[in-house]
Amino acid sequence: MLISPAPAQELRGHGGPVRAIAVAADGKVAMTGSFDQSTIAWNLSSGTAQAVLRFHQGAVNAVAAVAGLGFATGAEDGRIALWRGDAAEPLRVLEGHKGPVAALAASLDGGLLASASWDETVRVTSLADGGVRVLEGHKGPVNGVAVLPGGGIVSAGYDATLRIWPVDSGPERITTLPTPLNGVVVAPDGEIAVAAADGRLRLFGPDGEARGEIAVGETPLIALAISADGATIAAGGLRGQVALIDRRTRIIRATLVGPGLPVWSLAFLPDGKQLLSGGADRLVRRWNAVTGEHVGSVVPRAGTDVLAAFQGERGAEIFRACAACHTLTPADGNRAGPTLHGLFGRRIASAPGYAYSDAFKAMDIVWTKETVAKLFEIGPNAYTPGTKMPEQTIGSAQDRQALVDWLEKVTK
Repeated sequence: MLISPAPAQELRGHGGPVRAIAVAADGKVAMTGSFDQSTIAWNLSSGTAQAVLRFHQGAVNAVAAVAGLGFATGAEDGRIALWRGDAAEPLRVLEGHKGPVAALAASLDGGLLASASWDETVRVTSLADGGVRVLEGHKGPVNGVAVLPGGGIVSAGYDATLRIWPVDSGPERITTLPTPLNGVVVAPDGEIAVAAADGRLRLFGPDGEARGEIAVGETPLIALAISADGATIAAGGLRGQVALIDRRTRIIRATLVGPGLPVWSLAFLPDGKQLLSGGADRLVRRWNAVTGEHVGSVVPRAGTDVLAAFQGERGAEIFRACAACHTLTPADGNRAGPTLHGLFGRRIASAPGYAYSDAFKAMDIVWTKETVAKLFEIGPNAYTPGTKMPEQTIGSAQDRQALVDWLEKVTK
């Protein structure tokens, strides 16, 4: 009797953090997007890559499975590509966003594709006739989008608002929260869950009325997924832990402990019994979503913590939020962002080997302690319009000073 080998417990192939994951409805194929600007289609039964697709000019931030088509990918270049099978070129390209695409969501029938962007808009595209509805109102990057069972749209933004847009052209329902929002999912019964920067998962009815919140951790939640039956929500954060939450009881029934690096993306397999996670270590890991155990051997240790030597230094603590995208030494090279080695005194958009946006290349800024502090005082979108950098600010002048003082010391 011929016995098929067990699928690989980890999917290896990306050269950068895995920013997005989606799984086809039949559970046979997954598609991942990475900060390395590539998309990979995976055969989940064998754990091997079917195709490595290079189309986008910038990090691939979002992937969605689209019924009757295949997959959609969205990236920093503002474009959305529609893929059928493992074709080397997209079947169709959607344009219109003027900033990075941060999230995608398709209706169950595959007729609508909603996209959220840092250009402060949501675009809802009819894949049948190409018609587009542009939803405007957010005052900052839109980080999450989902389609409600009746066809309405829900979006979550850095402006700390959850917005529910009706099917028709009526006004949206706005719920303002105390913290920026990083993602949103919708259950089959219409209940809404949002991932917040304060480490809490908040739940709302389809009408926007608050239904509860769950404290998942002390660091921002940056990844969110819900099982197809709506029973389980997975929420991941900057420290690498993923909470499996029973939606009915609002209880965390398991915590998946990885190598301690940020988890950027999550996706359930259709039966809800297995979960895929993508992180800063460039891997896609498989988890038993019932027991919370890692599928296969024990999770390998994370690499050396380059910040461990600076324990107790405030600047290093603040930099942890940046470490997923930026390195400090020439040996580590560029990641999603350029290396910070030799930062001070360097002209903007001049780190060797990094693909900067045209907007960055046209700017006349030299990085000094003052300009870096200003960047985090008013935010990257205001100080360097057109940036690929995630929007974030440091409100405390003391913390900004601690960061730039520390960077000056470690990037020489």
